[in-house]
Amino acid sequence: MTEELKKETQTEETEAAVKQEEETLVETEQVEAEAVDAAAEETAVEKTEEESNGVVKELPTFTGEVDGKIYTFDELQAASEDYTDEEFHELAGMYENTLSEIEEKEIVTGIVVSVDDKYVIVDIGFKSEGIVPASEFSNKVLENLQPGDEVEVFLDRVEDREGQLILSRKKADILQAWENIEKAHETGEVIEGYIQRRIKGGMVVDIFGIDAFLPGSQIDVRPVRDFDAYVGKTMEFQIVKLNMQAENVVVSHRALIESDLEDQRQEILETIEAGQVLEGIVKNITDFGVFIDLGGVDGLLHITDLSWGRVDHPEEIVKLDQRMNVAVIDFDENSKRVSLGLKQLQPHPWDNIDIKYPENLRIQGRVVSIADYGAFIELEKGVEGLIHISEMSWTQHIKHPSQLVQKDDIIECVVLNINEEEKKISLGVKQLEKDPWEDLATRYPVGSTHKGVVRNLTNFGVFIELEPGIDGLVHVSDLSWVENVEHPNEVVDKGQELDVVILAIDFDNRRITLGHKQVQDNPWEQYAEEYGLGAKVEGEISKITDKGMFIKLPLGVDAFLPADKLEEKPESLKDAFNEGDKIAGFVAEFDEPSKTIEISQLEGEVSKSKSKAKKSAAKAESVETGTPTLGEVSGLAEKLAEKEKSDKKTGKE
Repeated sequence: MTEELKKETQTEETEAAVKQEEETLVETEQVEAEAVDAAAEETAVEKTEEESNGVVKELPTFTGEVDGKIYTFDELQAASEDYTDEEFHELAGMYENTLSEIEEKEIVTGIVVSVDDKYVIVDIGFKSEGIVPASEFSNKVLENLQPGDEVEVFLDRVEDREGQLILSRKKADILQAWENIEKAHETGEVIEGYIQRRIKGGMVVDIFGIDAFLPGSQIDVRPVRDFDAYVGKTMEFQIVKLNMQAENVVVSHRALIESDLEDQRQEILETIEAGQVLEGIVKNITDFGVFIDLGGVDGLLHITDLSWGRVDHPEEIVKLDQRMNVAVIDFDENSKRVSLGLKQLQPHPWDNIDIKYPENLRIQGRVVSIADYGAFIELEKGVEGLIHISEMSWTQHIKHPSQLVQKDDIIECVVLNINEEEKKISLGVKQLEKDPWEDLATRYPVGSTHKGVVRNLTNFGVFIELEPGIDGLVHVSDLSWVENVEHPNEVVDKGQELDVVILAIDFDNRRITLGHKQVQDNPWEQYAEEYGLGAKVEGEISKITDKGMFIKLPLGVDAFLPADKLEEKPESLKDAFNEGDKIAGFVAEFDEPSKTIEISQLEGEVSKSKSKAKKSAAKAESVETGTPTLGEVSGLAEKLAEKEKSDKKTGKE
């Protein structure tokens, strides 16, 4: 550093010498010009005065005469011979001993001779005094500087072209600063510095007038949140890196803190154990937990140990730089890892849970999670209950809990039961309202007729809404007495109002069986009387197929006349008959369950039908008048039991 500074000063000397020489020439020319102008002006004034007085003064003439004593060369030479060579050298030595032994490019100590606004005259004990520009001194130093004070200056040159001693206070400060920095780096000395400004990656610190770099990671042991808060502060530092050639200085404040914390860290590690409660500061927050500074030792507070309740992110509980108490859960001596807990400092929320939440208690909670099978409700931190989807409504068929609740909703519910061993609480919402099935038999007795709205159509039937939340099913076979309905959409439409009869109620499975055709009397009883086997019938052809024809009978029921049971069998039915034509025949088959009547024109078929009809009548008569069989008795008993059961439900005795 000294060699570079010397080279720099030599360059500056050359430039200063040239500049000083130019300034000297300019000043000399100005002085000579001013002297000539003054002499000319004086001569002009004298001439003017003489002319005005009418007197012309003549200039004196040089005659060669000299006033005073005149010394010859011999006399002057004789005077110098008054001292011997020894005496001359002795006197010269005495004079030289009064001068200090100094070398260029070094720092020397001088005495202030005088101080003005521009210059400070300094005596360093040399033949001549040096001049230092006042601008090289700081304002604070310059204000207190007085003649007689000692100051350190840098000796640039002993003499310049004008024989002037060249001194510099600025270079002395810089050289002294680098010497102090080098010494502090070697010894590890703690120095003070002033943080000037913030730059990318850290701060610029003034150390002895030299700019040093303070990395952001070396400011403190904890991450720095606000760098600007450090600007303008004076702090203690340690030089951790020094490159004299590149003039690069790196300082650290963290190193000082770590050295102070090392003893404390060792003490904590020696005494720490599970169950201890320590005070720490939140150092860092992550998704999985919080790092706590315990005083030189970092511990992890996992997210699951922050609270007995559900925590989505640690920032819900703690903040950066927050001071807090934590419990030591575990300490690994090998890895020096400390596991901490916060919820362990609070009582377990499940203590006395049955007292806090007795069964049938109405309570409010927050929806914290929704699953396909239900919604989880937070009753307090660490206490959650489940509302199963089946406990959400008495009447609605809820496919997903999101139809009823949303996350973070505050809802009211009822405590159904508590399982302390598994830490589970069953909750319900539908219990807040009266069960509409309690008096359903009173409102909808079996056999009563009601109006309902078609809410849904399926292959097997129609769902009818009797009231909000109360649905019943009309089976496809109970839609019509006459028609063979393959799909409900052939008879009814969604949203249509329909008259229905309550056929049965299943309280265990909460099902209601309805019928639509039962609203009207069964026409097949009349059909059986009018269209018995062998009865002669006549009707209009309503439809012709390859296998036969459908005949619309007078009571509105369709009968089927097969092609092979016609008296005359044409090659084509469609060519021989037309829709609307009247045709007669005899009932050959009558089947109420399948809703079919078949007719025939053949006499043989008619005879068989009449014989079959007589046998059916005789059998019916024997049932009514004869002795009942075991099967008949059993069937009768079942009917009586069903009737008795029905009477009890309806309140009959």
